[in-house]
Amino acid sequence: MNRRLLSLLLGAWACTLLPMAGHADPVRIGSKQFTESVILGELARASARQAGTDAVHKRQLGGTRILWRALLQGDIDVYPEYTGTLTHELLKNVPANADISTLRARLKPLGIGITNSLGFNNTYAIGMRADEAKRLRIVRISELRRHAGLRFGFSNEFMNRNDGWPGLRRRYDLPQRDVRGMDHALAYRALASGAVDAIDLYSTDAEIPYYHLRTLDDDLHYFPRYEAVYLYRLQLEQSAPGFVAALNGLAGRIDEETMRGMNARVKLQGVKEDVVAADFLGLRADADGHPGLWSRLLQRTLEHTKLVLVSLGLAVLLAIPLGVLAARLRRFGQVVIGLTGILQTVPSLAMFVFMIPLFGIGAWPAIAALFLYSLLPIVRNTHAGLVGIAPELRESAAALGLPPGVRLRRIELPLAARSILAGIKTAAVINVGIATLAALIGAGGYGQPILTGIRLDDIGLILEGAAPAALLALIVQGVFEGIERWLTPRGLRLVARQ
Repeated sequence: MNRRLLSLLLGAWACTLLPMAGHADPVRIGSKQFTESVILGELARASARQAGTDAVHKRQLGGTRILWRALLQGDIDVYPEYTGTLTHELLKNVPANADISTLRARLKPLGIGITNSLGFNNTYAIGMRADEAKRLRIVRISELRRHAGLRFGFSNEFMNRNDGWPGLRRRYDLPQRDVRGMDHALAYRALASGAVDAIDLYSTDAEIPYYHLRTLDDDLHYFPRYEAVYLYRLQLEQSAPGFVAALNGLAGRIDEETMRGMNARVKLQGVKEDVVAADFLGLRADADGHPGLWSRLLQRTLEHTKLVLVSLGLAVLLAIPLGVLAARLRRFGQVVIGLTGILQTVPSLAMFVFMIPLFGIGAWPAIAALFLYSLLPIVRNTHAGLVGIAPELRESAAALGLPPGVRLRRIELPLAARSILAGIKTAAVINVGIATLAALIGAGGYGQPILTGIRLDDIGLILEGAAPAALLALIVQGVFEGIERWLTPRGLRLVARQ
């Protein structure tokens, strides 16, 4: 490879190896990917501020398992949860009706504490449009058995939870087969438009009255109580006792109507979650909590670009040598290209989740996943570029008595440079798109406004992430095409024109 290409790649990679995170001193609060959880996360952050404790809120970190694992691993210190989720999904050998004192004793050996109930039960429920339920004379869940053709649209997590659809279907012997998983926020729109006939609800959802839905009676008492609580790492009782006291001070202060009203202010009126939380506590919202559009774009661009560049730089350092070996050792090459091809078939979100046990949440699991996705196009194009060199050129270099290493650096890699750069360009463009999913594990980037926009049904927020991501992909492609032209020897450029 010529020196300009090598120095360019090493320089770009070195610039990305800046610290990926700040100090771990602030209390780290997590929340799930739905509005109520984000509001409760902001309530915890505002309570920390009230108690004089520095805290950061990592919003919308995906589903229950991601938050639970992050808490156990110490990637976050506290997050809002529900007792029914603990008894049916997270803890084993716990009675379905276990009270909070029982849960506290069960969690203590894990190093986890639990507050008393915040004061409301946000249970699962099944809902239909009120007019459709009236037409079909459906009031109770058991009456769904009479209508096998109904279409269900359940949140993706509910589709596979122990206390979700599989158990509900068994308990009520439901015959429906047209059951699909979808985002919880989008399920309401699907129900309102008639695309589905029933969805799962959270009983404190603001959309229930807004969309004129009927909550079906759980006549066989399938769903447990889901008392809202905070889970926290017990070490906070020593490191941040004031904050733990503030969390416990929220117990019993939020009833169902109050929580439904806070959800409605965010979902239906467009009020920011931190403002709603501050109003509840009688505080003034953090003045720095609402940066302007350009500040947000700058922050997200830096986060997104860092994810792409670091993962791409690491991939280049490994993939090009692998491609060289694959070209020299044909059987080894088939194995390498096959393995990197298998990595490409793993769904993006699954790959991000697979990285969490190794790297925790945040930027590094996202970088690891993007690194693995980058390998195939670079390895394959390096291999193809070297294998495609005309045999007479190789023979001429050998006839001059050049050692293999010199032939590789001075002849073969420069001739394969265009193919190698095409592979790097492909990997970079792919990474720009896939990196939007990194927001689900706390890595930020353009995916953050996209996820928030989906949750709040805000097209403007979705475009705030989607449009810059598309523009960045075009810029990346243009930059690599310029680099390819700059690195291609003038004689080869003239040949290409002919």
